[in-house]
Amino acid sequence: MSDRNPSPAGGPLVEGPRDPEHDATASYALEPDYVASLTRRILATTGQTVEVQSPLNGAPLAHVPQSSADDVAQAFARARKAQLAWSRVGLDDRARMLLRLHDLILDRQDEIIDLIVLESGKARKHAFDEPAHVALTARYYARTAHEHLDTQRKLGVVPGLTRVEVNRVPKGVVGIISPWNYPFTMALCDGLPALLAGNAVVAKPDAQTMLSALLGAQLLEEAGFPPDLWTVVAGPGADIGPEMIGRADYICFTGSTATGRLIAEGCADRLIGCSLELGGKNPILVLRDADLEKAAEGAVRASFSNAGQLCVSMERMFVADQVYDRFVDRFVARTEAMSLGASLDWGLDMGSLISQAQLDTVTRHVEDAVAKGARVLTGGRARPDLGPYVYEPTILEGVTPEMTCFGEETFGPVVSVYRFHDEADAVARANAGDYGLNAAIYSQDGARARALARFVKCGTVNINEGFSATFGSIDSPMGGMRQSGMGRRQGSEGIHRYTESQSVATQRLIRFGPMLGMSDRAYAKVMNANMRLMKKLGRP
Repeated sequence: MSDRNPSPAGGPLVEGPRDPEHDATASYALEPDYVASLTRRILATTGQTVEVQSPLNGAPLAHVPQSSADDVAQAFARARKAQLAWSRVGLDDRARMLLRLHDLILDRQDEIIDLIVLESGKARKHAFDEPAHVALTARYYARTAHEHLDTQRKLGVVPGLTRVEVNRVPKGVVGIISPWNYPFTMALCDGLPALLAGNAVVAKPDAQTMLSALLGAQLLEEAGFPPDLWTVVAGPGADIGPEMIGRADYICFTGSTATGRLIAEGCADRLIGCSLELGGKNPILVLRDADLEKAAEGAVRASFSNAGQLCVSMERMFVADQVYDRFVDRFVARTEAMSLGASLDWGLDMGSLISQAQLDTVTRHVEDAVAKGARVLTGGRARPDLGPYVYEPTILEGVTPEMTCFGEETFGPVVSVYRFHDEADAVARANAGDYGLNAAIYSQDGARARALARFVKCGTVNINEGFSATFGSIDSPMGGMRQSGMGRRQGSEGIHRYTESQSVATQRLIRFGPMLGMSDRAYAKVMNANMRLMKKLGRP
């Protein structure tokens, strides 16, 4: 990604098409008119752009207009106006728009996947997960809208005479700051329940994958969501993030733990809420009774999906002594059988890292581990012959605490394997460190594995699966413990975070105080007698 460059107002390109005869990366991967139809959705008046190149081959994709502080202020002003009208739209009408979005995503799936692969470099089969996940999210919240948002009756203090209801009131304008690793999913999935709950959204997607997020915004409008209800701004997080925090009623962020702390501090200063999905150093436990073929197959997907650039992917693997050698043999063999590359086509098991920065991090972690005595069981090198940022899926053995990759998140296709002697030790080692996002347990005794999961300090635990079972279950909450974040996406928690609960109580016939000349003391005795009666009747 280049530095900022001036560009003509409203134009997607800065320098014009390059000459393919003299420049191997001269051919633009996307039609300029198509790019312009997306980038014009960004509220940006600075005249500055950032060039984005495809990690597949370095070909330029777009020049993304950059927003100013004034642009962010304007985005929130528009969103607030749109939200006032939107909050009066019936819940069934909002849900119908989500169902239209579901169908549009499935109809346009190939276009979405192409854009994701071009921007992120991931294998096509991993890009497929993104529109599938957003469509699932849209359908789930549309079908469960009343379950989550209808006014609920609650118990009153005086049975029959006190009517209590709890309303779910939208917070207002939600700021969503989304990452590059799942650019379509993370740009949309957190915002859909916010819209259903009656909020507006101001979104700041990551600069490296802006086009996928903009296509999502376009599909929302095509599904019937009003203009300005979902506004997009662009720019460096250090510049745009504080401007969003200063104006939003709630912030949703997915990214690094370090940035998450800064966002939490900014939200605390304004007394607004936030949800943060942050880093992880996720463990797999392979117990002595595991189905080793199933565990090895799952470990490959859990460790190397999206080249390991997945918050819930696995970087630590604890294997019971009794099955360690047999499991590792299977895991290595399956890893070495993977097809690698950088392509839009189906058929690859793993694609590219997204950038030189990610490649540098992965290389540094592996080289540091090897220099300090770790053994590479397979992988361990970059593959520029396949793509500029392709790195082989790598399995390390003998990783120790002084090595960088022992406790620091690599966010790449690198996993370390360790033996364990007893399950209590395995759980203790899995819980070591500051993170607690995702874990997996492989065992043919499901009940025992589920009981063990209660002692693993992670927000999600998958049994005989790496991450898809929990991530794909939209009805269940997903998020991290400890330094892996706060708050949850998906399920009731994923939509209630965007609402304020409002209690409305109506009192009939009696008042809470002495009546008909009763003394305060007599009133207290009557109330005490009433409370004893309610306990005998089993009332909460």
